Amino acid sequence: MAKSKKTTNQQINLNDTQYYLNRELSWLEFNSRVLHEALDSRTPLLERLKFLAIFSSNLDEFFMVRVAVLKQQVEAKVSQLSFDGRTPQQQLDDISFVLRPLVAQQHQHFEQVLRPLLANHNIHILDYIDLTEKQRKYLDNYFEEQIFPVITPLAVDPSHPFPYISNLSL
Repeated sequence: MAKSKKTTNQQINLNDTQYYLNRELSWLEFNSRVLHEALDSRTPLLERLKFLAIFSSNLDEFFMVRVAVLKQQVEAKVSQLSFDGRTPQQQLDDISFVLRPLVAQQHQHFEQVLRPLLANHNIHILDYIDLTEKQRKYLDNYFEEQIFPVITPLAVDPSHPFPYISNLSL
């Protein structure tokens, strides 16, 4: 004998915020999974480094696009709630709350785990202060001759516009 399905007359209120996930926080949860790939010691070393780079790149874009929009909404005093019932300011606060430990974890993992592992494989990522005087002079000269002229316009007018520098390209 087949079981009969229970039917209810209860209607779901699709305006109820409990049925919605916050777009920004959901995206941060995804990026958190990217970070966890970098933290996984079973992942090959250079892949772990790539996952940290992807995590950072994703955050750069997230701030340039999503956080910028939320800040504009706060500045414009937009009071419309997101589908999950948050104001723009509440979303910014929640983003900060979620991101601070993730970024701290990323930094700590790079400095205390990946950087030493890379050094064990003779891959050294140095801070400027750790360079020799000869290395500093070389890099200072390289910057002055190769980079600075590209990013410094000699004249800015309609026939000589400021040079285009795409985001995240330096």
